[in-house]
Amino acid sequence: MQKRMGEAVARVARKVNDTVENKTDSLDLANCKLMTFPVGIYKAMRSVTEGIHRISLANNELKSITSRFVTTFSQLRELNLAGNYLHRLPEEITSLLHLRAINLSRNRFRRFPEPLATVPSLETIDLEENEIAEVPTEKLASMASLRSLNLRDNPVGPEVRLLVRPLVPFDLLLSPEEPVPEA
Repeated sequence: MQKRMGEAVARVARKVNDTVENKTDSLDLANCKLMTFPVGIYKAMRSVTEGIHRISLANNELKSITSRFVTTFSQLRELNLAGNYLHRLPEEITSLLHLRAINLSRNRFRRFPEPLATVPSLETIDLEENEIAEVPTEKLASMASLRSLNLRDNPVGPEVRLLVRPLVPFDLLLSPEEPVPEA
């Protein structure tokens, strides 16, 4: 077990070093078995955080994202957090003024993460396969940049199904309604 943990740590360190040395605009830490975002990464990436535009933390074991993560990577345009155990986002997510796409599919959200409704440049929100039953329809309808909202495989209420064009200027993706069984 310790050997596997050591290999996982080494893999994360390699990916971070590659990003720093090559000054790339993305950090891919998907499938690294991370339970938290390693604090050491903040220091290791100090010189390049402003240039990071895409981060993938997909398919890890994250239960939360900290406000420090959001404020450190303030220039994010794409954030992939799919396949984790997240159920909320920090309020600071509203400070990501350049964020265009966020993938929160296959997590544990029971409510629509309302701070997203105030991110001005957000175009795509993927919340497929969560446990969301209620959606702030008025707030979503006022999101000027939103182009696509994926709520497939969520137990959303019938009022969400009424959000159709031209009422909302974005594509709303929902699972087909289950047919009502006959008595």
